Amino acid sequence: MKTVRDEPMVSARKRSRADLAVAAAPSKRLSAVDTPPASSPSEGGGGHWTFLTNHSHVLVLLSRNPSLVLREVALHVGITERAVQRIIADLESGGVIEREKVGRQNHYRILTDQPLRHVVTARRTVGELLTLINGSYR
Repeated sequence: MKTVRDEPMVSARKRSRADLAVAAAPSKRLSAVDTPPASSPSEGGGGHWTFLTNHSHVLVLLSRNPSLVLREVALHVGITERAVQRIIADLESGGVIEREKVGRQNHYRILTDQPLRHVVTARRTVGELLTLINGSYR
């Protein structure tokens, strides 16, 4: 005999990032970062793309809250924790951020005087980018 379930069983690996973000999101804590939710590809038409890279998204989030844990950064950006680890390693090796251990957490300091890495934007600094995006560097 076949039983009927209200909801289909979905393994954690097959859930969408949006489902995981909703399930794992603390009630009001995410508002401290002030990041709007990602829009779905169908909302804007023309496919899913953004003007900024995941590296810049991670940098913006860390500028707003230098003590964010990788899981929270990953949820906001919409990438895996491992991808966030690689991005932070890239930003550290590129001299854009410094990591300081505070108890069991990492605290990130952004080196705002570093130039942006692309030849088109090399005349501008990381701090200028963050000021443009955040309104002012915090």
